[in-house]
Amino acid sequence: MRITIAAVGDLLMKKKMIASAQREGGFAPIFAKVKPYLRNAHFTIGNLETTFSGSKFRPARGKLLFSSPDPFAATLRNLGFNVLGTANNHCMDGNVSGLKRTLSVLDRHGLRHTGTSRSAQEARRKLIVNVKGIRIGILAYTKGTNGIAVPQAWMVNRLHRKKMIADVRSLKRKTDLIIACLHFGKEFRSYPDRSQIRLMQLLFRNGVNVVLGAHPHVLHPIKMTKMKDIDGQLRNRVAASSLGNFVSTELPQHTARLRGTILRLTVTKNAAGKTDVVKISRVATRIRQHVGKSNVYRVVPVR
Repeated sequence: MRITIAAVGDLLMKKKMIASAQREGGFAPIFAKVKPYLRNAHFTIGNLETTFSGSKFRPARGKLLFSSPDPFAATLRNLGFNVLGTANNHCMDGNVSGLKRTLSVLDRHGLRHTGTSRSAQEARRKLIVNVKGIRIGILAYTKGTNGIAVPQAWMVNRLHRKKMIADVRSLKRKTDLIIACLHFGKEFRSYPDRSQIRLMQLLFRNGVNVVLGAHPHVLHPIKMTKMKDIDGQLRNRVAASSLGNFVSTELPQHTARLRGTILRLTVTKNAAGKTDVVKISRVATRIRQHVGKSNVYRVVPVR
């Protein structure tokens, strides 16, 4: 049994790109060149660095708060996304109502999600996706919410180690592969710091197979190493502490923030049930910003 997983970093839809998409009649043209790389995987995942807070969303002047029109969710589904991590520093941008509405919009468009919850009961449920007979458990956590209060702790998964380990251990018994989406690190730093490396190692030792990181908005090195977990299972562990911006608008001089990657993971499961990541590859991407009479944006593969 063999499957391919495609993973991208930040899906960061800002005002200029939203306005451009509205002029073009939708978001699809932005992603036309990279769509085949997302759709030809068996499973595609990304970090939703925006909300679907609805027409009542009114950010305070000077505040960096994000919300996208609902058709962006339909575009993501059409691109082949199956799961979105929703635990990040912008998940509370629309407050509690925005968080809840975001998850309802994702549900409506057939996009599964993990990292934020509408109820304590929903927070207790763990996301497991069966992909051609391989059971994948997906967890998502964030370091913070940009100082916006979270009324109930269960609404947003935070980087609390004891809870994370307990989640991983409970999933280990029910899954073949575990992916942890971590929103952590320092913005614009091009490598993981010591605390990030330690946290990834801790998760690997407890049974995580793949860490997908976001928040720095620039690419980090991606490493695959063999490591035994505490159950004695020797597996390849993939550390991708930042996959960069998959889609965003940035100042032209910030070229590093306009680069991302589509990480492709080849996963096999043998007759004995042993599941492992056997290969990783990358499709480098770039956000093109055409400035003419009006801005036009494209995410393109870089050969």
